[in-house]
Amino acid sequence: MKQSSISEVNSNHHTGADTAINQRLNRGDIHWILALYGTAVGAGTLFLPINAGIGGVWPLLLIALLAFPVTFFAHRGLTRFILAGAEQGDRDLTDTLKRFFGPTWGKLLTGLYFFAVFPILLVYSVAITNTVESVLVHQIGIDPLPRSLLSLVLIGILVSIAKGGQRVILRVMSFLVYPFIAALVALALLLIPHWKGDFLATAHQPIHAGHMITTLWLAIPVMVFSFNHTPMISAFSVAQRERYGENAEPRSARLLAVAHLLMVVTVIFFVVSCLMTVSPVNLVDAERQNVSMLSYLADYLHTPVIAIAAPIIALVAISKSFLGHYIGAREGFRGLMGNGSRRMDLLVTLFMFLCCWGVSALNPSILGLIESLGGPVIALLLFLVPMAAITFVPAMARYKGAPSSIFVVIIGLIAVSATFYGFIG
Repeated sequence: MKQSSISEVNSNHHTGADTAINQRLNRGDIHWILALYGTAVGAGTLFLPINAGIGGVWPLLLIALLAFPVTFFAHRGLTRFILAGAEQGDRDLTDTLKRFFGPTWGKLLTGLYFFAVFPILLVYSVAITNTVESVLVHQIGIDPLPRSLLSLVLIGILVSIAKGGQRVILRVMSFLVYPFIAALVALALLLIPHWKGDFLATAHQPIHAGHMITTLWLAIPVMVFSFNHTPMISAFSVAQRERYGENAEPRSARLLAVAHLLMVVTVIFFVVSCLMTVSPVNLVDAERQNVSMLSYLADYLHTPVIAIAAPIIALVAISKSFLGHYIGAREGFRGLMGNGSRRMDLLVTLFMFLCCWGVSALNPSILGLIESLGGPVIALLLFLVPMAAITFVPAMARYKGAPSSIFVVIIGLIAVSATFYGFIG
């Protein structure tokens, strides 16, 4: 009788766990999927057709095939790492770094995380001011406010949204992502009548092994950072732990899979549609002009719809990516300060607002250089730190030797080396 009772309890436990894992996506799950999408797929997506297509058909095909496994397994590894810390009461990535790697290495990695994410936030601060200024001048035809005042208003609005907390950020990002996805797919469909075979002709060019390897090597970071949502992973992981408890890992993996599938399908379709519209010569010209694909297509096709849509899409993309990176930058800064009091939160908000506003108003040319420095650090934290934890941290040992873990290490070494090479070169 006693054995029967135990079996019944175990059966009920497993049934409950399976139900929790496999239940249909609810509103909260969808908000997180859209937040992950919104953080990853931003203004950089508008440059991706140029960066991904410049090498020709075969590198692009391999990028399309690798995009999902590379980005999904990497972000799942980081999620598992944070969940392992959340099981022991850690509130975010910075706490987990300190727990598993000790106070010294934890503090160093936290500092690297902050200085990798924060410059990207500054870049978005400048970009949103430039975009709104351009819309006011070229689309609306009015003189914009002084740059310092315009940036004060824009950064103030975004920081106010972020200050509303995680729930507000998720709702706003969900609201912004829906029209962004619709616009991205609609633009890709609108380009179909303009498709031609010039880009496909690159498939018949002689393939040089050395050139192909170099192209793919340098394309890996482009692919990774085009779908990177590292700044949002910590908040996502902790929220799943609080909501699903011991079922957080498989449930998180499911949500990540849906988010990444949505990213890869919509973005690759957009990239292919853009590349089918132009020739390889056009791609070189667009790279030389350093403009987004939509800006180039607006001039190339003389299409008023694209000319109007491009800055609006860019504005939405920048806004949602700003909010996602704000969460990561705030988390890193709080981790460095080691104080989670309300007064510290206020100081962190004030510091980040003043920095974003000041940099946006000044519009310095060095931002691109600073952003490049963050590339190797993001690759290090996304790929290699969680894999190192599998070797050294008992809570992560169950993932040791898994094919996906080995795959992530290999891709991580490629991404880190390629970003360093791209920065030095």
